[in-house]
Amino acid sequence: MGKVIRVTIWNEFRHEKSQDRTGEIVRSIYPEGMHKTIGAELAAPDLEIRYATLDEPEHGLPDEVLNSTDVLIWWGHMAHGEVRDELVDKIQRRILSGMGLIVLHSGHFSKIFRRMMGTSCSLLWREVGEKERIWTVEPAHPIARGVPATFTLPNVEMYGERFDIPQDGRIIFLSWYEGGNVFRSGVAFERGHGRIFYFSPGHETYPIFKDENVIRIIGNAVRWAAPEDWYEISCPNSPAPEEIRTPDPNRK
Repeated sequence: MGKVIRVTIWNEFRHEKSQDRTGEIVRSIYPEGMHKTIGAELAAPDLEIRYATLDEPEHGLPDEVLNSTDVLIWWGHMAHGEVRDELVDKIQRRILSGMGLIVLHSGHFSKIFRRMMGTSCSLLWREVGEKERIWTVEPAHPIARGVPATFTLPNVEMYGERFDIPQDGRIIFLSWYEGGNVFRSGVAFERGHGRIFYFSPGHETYPIFKDENVIRIIGNAVRWAAPEDWYEISCPNSPAPEEIRTPDPNRK
């Protein structure tokens, strides 16, 4: 076995604790939280998995955790605005230095994803439990390894175009919904020395994180985004011209 990848799964962990009907549904599907289900499904010898949630001190990501994370998986929905900007600054710097970021479903509107994209990341949505068919459009990409050409999820929240993300993203998966909408549902980016993957399936009231293809894609994305090395983000001094000029062999 090669290098072990240190993965931190961050979940807002609010829906699971809410006392409304939605909370009851989410708890029936993910009794220990979506983060714990994702971690259990991803479990493998090459992954060291730990968890962090919004209401923990420092949102579960103190420096000692963030600075020892190779890949951060992010799920958020109802409390994006509660994530402190100082933490977003730290995560951004960590990504630019090499850390991978996997953003799931409604995390498209998180502070960190919008920061890294530089756009609104807005999209169309509709929640009526319709079918989604996902198409693999870049089968040779590492994130698509072992994923069929197409697969379906029976009940999802629809995310539709236009998705306001930068045009430099590499589209790995496209989705079609039975209501007629289409969506760039799996898109990969590079920012600084870090890699980012956005994947849209994962609404809280459906057991999407128990689907084998969804988990395979997330696992592939983690391994693709894991850094080969780390780089300090700084502006180093350039050598003075006389230090890099070719010496004159005739000069005494």
